[in-house]
Amino acid sequence: MNERGATTERRLIEIIRRAVRRAPAVRVGIGDDCAVLEPTAGSVLLATTDLLIEDVHFRRRWATPTDIGWKALAVNVSDIAAMGGRPRWGLIALACPETVAIDEAEAFYAGVQALATEQDVTIVGGDTAASPVGWIVNVTLLGEAVRAPLLRSTARPGDTIAVTGSLGRSAAGLALLEATAAPAGVPGDARADVTAAHLRPRPRTREGQWLSEAGGVTSMIDLSDGLATDLGHLCEESGVGARVDVGRMPVEASVQVVAGALGRDTLHWATGGGEDYELLLTCSPEAFDRLAGGLARATGTKLTAVGEMTQAGEGIRYLDACGEAISVRPGFEHFVTGRARA
Repeated sequence: MNERGATTERRLIEIIRRAVRRAPAVRVGIGDDCAVLEPTAGSVLLATTDLLIEDVHFRRRWATPTDIGWKALAVNVSDIAAMGGRPRWGLIALACPETVAIDEAEAFYAGVQALATEQDVTIVGGDTAASPVGWIVNVTLLGEAVRAPLLRSTARPGDTIAVTGSLGRSAAGLALLEATAAPAGVPGDARADVTAAHLRPRPRTREGQWLSEAGGVTSMIDLSDGLATDLGHLCEESGVGARVDVGRMPVEASVQVVAGALGRDTLHWATGGGEDYELLLTCSPEAFDRLAGGLARATGTKLTAVGEMTQAGEGIRYLDACGEAISVRPGFEHFVTGRARA
């Protein structure tokens, strides 16, 4: 068997054990029936899991195995970030065709470990299997929260709605990757910005932890399925409505350039594109300026107010610059025919 030949389960386990690092809080890591972990005294345990499926969440026509590994862990780290927690231990399950090459498997786990190192996550186990239908990745991530986790069920009418960073970059990157020919008028730096946002999203972990510690945040959720969908989740869980001023949406110049070149709608990308992995939060109006200034100083990330929570009976309304209600398309939904995210 050469390095580009088909792999085996035993070989995959060897690759995993070489790729991951050990950590003091891991008493027993990869190689036994279970990992044995030591949570920090006084913390509560956070647990999340996400499933990524080829041609739904990623396409191997443009996503390398390293990209896939990075993103599989990133989407889970983002869930921990949305609660203000610290990601700690990950379990990676990979099913791939029997013909997968050794160097592809190594590249996948290198992508996982690259983000794990950056986020101080230790990979402590997982599983491997042969798949007859392409790559399937499932990640389970455990984290800790020293303070009360921020939830999506505790927003209040009158709260300010705010988002970190900018919106629509991942959707713009996907649109470029899907384009049959490179559109004219998109500079290389704009292309690199939006495609990186789609292929290797960067979870807002430091931001989530800072916001949790700062006080004044009443609820939080990460933007995985698009603002229109995730704000709907938050409103449903909290029993409130919302008013969003679409003219205040933070959209980078790179997204506007790509939208212009492709003849696409930046508003749809910002509200329904999905996979931005920014944080959507609510806070008391009095706390917003303090939070925005403090977050920028602590992490370099901007916080933008985009609306306010209302009474549940008012529903969720999106208003243009004239205060007129407009409709926006929803974000990603798995069980709608033909709506693949990748």
